[in-house]
Amino acid sequence: MIADGRKIILFRQYVLKVDAWIPYHPGGDKAILHMVGRDATAEIEALHSNEAIQQMLRYCIGRVDGLWQNFTPPIQGGVFRQVLQEGQDRCNNDNGGEIEMESGSSPLSSRTPSPLFDQQPAKRRLASSSSSSVSEAEFSDGMSYLDAITRQHISLDLDKYPAPDTSTQARILQQYRELHQRILDLGLYECDSMAYATDCCIYVALFAAMFVCLHLGQYALGGLCLGFVWHQLVFAAHDAGHMGITHKYHVDSVIGIFIADFIGGLSMGWWKRSHNVHHIVTNAPEHDPDIEHMPLFAVSHRLLGSLRSTYYGRVMKYDAIAKMLLKVQSWTYFPFLALGRFNLYVLSWDHLLANRGPSKGPGAWHRWLELTGQIFFWAWFGYGILYCTIPNGWSRLFYLILR
Repeated sequence: MIADGRKIILFRQYVLKVDAWIPYHPGGDKAILHMVGRDATAEIEALHSNEAIQQMLRYCIGRVDGLWQNFTPPIQGGVFRQVLQEGQDRCNNDNGGEIEMESGSSPLSSRTPSPLFDQQPAKRRLASSSSSSVSEAEFSDGMSYLDAITRQHISLDLDKYPAPDTSTQARILQQYRELHQRILDLGLYECDSMAYATDCCIYVALFAAMFVCLHLGQYALGGLCLGFVWHQLVFAAHDAGHMGITHKYHVDSVIGIFIADFIGGLSMGWWKRSHNVHHIVTNAPEHDPDIEHMPLFAVSHRLLGSLRSTYYGRVMKYDAIAKMLLKVQSWTYFPFLALGRFNLYVLSWDHLLANRGPSKGPGAWHRWLELTGQIFFWAWFGYGILYCTIPNGWSRLFYLILR
């Protein structure tokens, strides 16, 4: 079925066919696509309410007994094919399954094969010694050298942490679920509303200080106050995006949109779509948009292999410009970070204008509320403050940089 393009995921031994749900999914399509062919129980339980889980079971088409061995999703490079007629494909006859993943499929197929990530089997990695010296190996190129260093760090991690074999990981997963249920039973997921009331007092005080500074002509100081407001507000927006305030989808979504769009000028829908993928494939260079900043920054040597981003749908080229910028990234990190909000404005408008969020269902109207919020933001911030209140270009520039 996956070979036919169907979106099949597993949840608590239930097989779910979720093709029809993707346009309605509030968390975006990418989060689902990264779970195709995989057991998504832990991810679903962590990110969804009981009501949402009950809705999912409507898409059940069967059950799986025993332990499921995850496939690599097509979006990550997994290749699937249908069962051929008996006698036509010996590999299929030996496999005996309805869906077979070709041995050559790999989530790293968008780059040059790596001695660490593409060729060395897991058992050999487990057996590798952490004391092996990089200097004793012969390296054909720079990537092989970096792979060998990474192999050493992986070996050290394998010595410190539980083994990645199936039985050990199954036991850890069961303990995680028991802990999750215990926290749920104790009510520790319920937030303290008084804490948010205290935070709101801080937001209002900083916002008022910003207007006082503008009135007194202290534009740089006013920009700092506004920056502090936005800095603090993102924590509340993060909680709202995770439905962590009231645990009600529409209420928390409206709170998040009010903070992000109306006050901050950023799209809450864009953040949720991006952040959900971050939680599904955390720190995977090809898939996690939170660490894909080429050509400005590289947080993994694998980004030097011109990987293709499955989130943005383009190759993150390691070209001459990237080589020049990455050499000085330790110096340019904070200057670029100071300008990073302008990139977030662009990403927010791209998300809203391209309608990348849910196009159907209960969350579809959020896009229109966000567009209203964007217009409101640029009216009070862009026109009201930058254009009407601050008198000259240099003061506006300092205000923008420091905010």
